[in-house]
Amino acid sequence: MIFDTAALDAQQKYQLLTGGITPRPIAWISTRSKAGVDNLAPYSFFTVASCNPPVLLYTHVTQSSGINKDTLQNLLDTKECVVNIVNSGLLEQLNATSAALGKDDSEFSFANVEACESATVLPKSVKYAPVRYECSLREVVSVGSLPAGGQLILLDVTFIYVDDALYKNDTIDQQSIDTVGKMGGNYFSLTNDTLELIRPK
Repeated sequence: MIFDTAALDAQQKYQLLTGGITPRPIAWISTRSKAGVDNLAPYSFFTVASCNPPVLLYTHVTQSSGINKDTLQNLLDTKECVVNIVNSGLLEQLNATSAALGKDDSEFSFANVEACESATVLPKSVKYAPVRYECSLREVVSVGSLPAGGQLILLDVTFIYVDDALYKNDTIDQQSIDTVGKMGGNYFSLTNDTLELIRPK
């Protein structure tokens, strides 16, 4: 089938984009509100924007209400966050943090996620995340303000934590990191098998 995007509604476009562009890495982003509430939420529109300087990018999808999600509002207010990488052992808790809670409720408590202090920023980190990126807000770029539109959030990486067991030969061991990805709908992907292919010269 061929789809003319101009003839599709927002939900149809969302389903066709998220159902085909898979698997997507997940940023489990922790922030702290001005009132001191620790927030934790997953975002699967996520990637590396630059390595030098080190910058991460995630997309905040505009809600039908037009109100910013807690993560973005906290970032605008405090300019700090932690991007926690998720492995299979954290998947159930990650899914639980996608629940719609009030701004005064912490997903850390709701989903029973163990936290720890971060090294350089105020938002807490997920203690058992295999990799964590402590970040400051660099820029917000608006792509569209309509429901399901997007704002690109650029984050400067200031500090990186890697579990000692994963750091081998000056790199992160890809056969051990056990990251999960987001598929379409309610599906996730696991990295039980990896395949190494050497790039041609």
